[in-house]
Amino acid sequence: MSEIRLYITTTEKRADIALSLMTDAFEEEGYAIATMEIDEKNDIWEASVYMFRVDEDEIAERFTALLAEEFPDAEIKREELPDIDWIAKSLEGLKPVRAGRFVVHGSHDRGTARPGEISIEIDAGQAFGTGHHGTTAGCLEVINSVMRSRRVKRVLDLGTGSGVLAIAARKLSPAQVLATDIDPIATRVARENVRINGIASGIALETAPGFHSTAFGRHGPFDLIIANILARPLMRMAPQLAAQLTPGGDVILSGILASQRWKVLAAYNGAGLSHMRTIWREGWVTIHLAKR
Repeated sequence: MSEIRLYITTTEKRADIALSLMTDAFEEEGYAIATMEIDEKNDIWEASVYMFRVDEDEIAERFTALLAEEFPDAEIKREELPDIDWIAKSLEGLKPVRAGRFVVHGSHDRGTARPGEISIEIDAGQAFGTGHHGTTAGCLEVINSVMRSRRVKRVLDLGTGSGVLAIAARKLSPAQVLATDIDPIATRVARENVRINGIASGIALETAPGFHSTAFGRHGPFDLIIANILARPLMRMAPQLAAQLTPGGDVILSGILASQRWKVLAAYNGAGLSHMRTIWREGWVTIHLAKR
């Protein structure tokens, strides 16, 4: 089935505005949205929404209405995409990413870690999370900070994707890690990445559609919970997530646009968690909270 990209051309600052509008309109329905730099020198960016052809008429109408006020003169352009694994294609040749003590790299960059660094190998694949996105890198930085400052026995990586954050936690300490995802493909990909990274034990991987799964009762409560998802689901699950946390435990949240951070903080303050720090990366934030 053909995939369609609808997009506008604008500046970096205006692309952030478009991304915020698209997030509010499309994120809960599963449509992919993105901004990308086209010309650094001339500050040319594109803001895009992706859909299958069967949904094009509806999304085109909504996209036009969504942008009408902020972008009255913008021309909405259309591109039909060939049947390519765009996740793998877009990540080909990416350079290693360093965050905290971690260096995340593809198989083509094995041996890139410097003395004292912790190497994590993640190739482009079907699950999100290679370390190159600001949300993943921000989580890695806070994981490093939290787990070096105190002993953590049990970790939950909620929405594990590629498994990179679960792998990072396990490589940093002998903690027992539960990594869950609602997508069985992500769980399978994460399991393979755990194997590639030489972790024989200490990470349990389960497909879990929500906190009603028995996995959380069997492995929790948790001293550290990491959830790199999206702002709205994070806000909805705040009471349930907080209930899985031990007294004195830490929470790392990401997948949050900078403009959404206050709503997320309000939801978790209401669930009894205190804000410790916020890391900003590429228009996204990673929030560290604690049950103190």
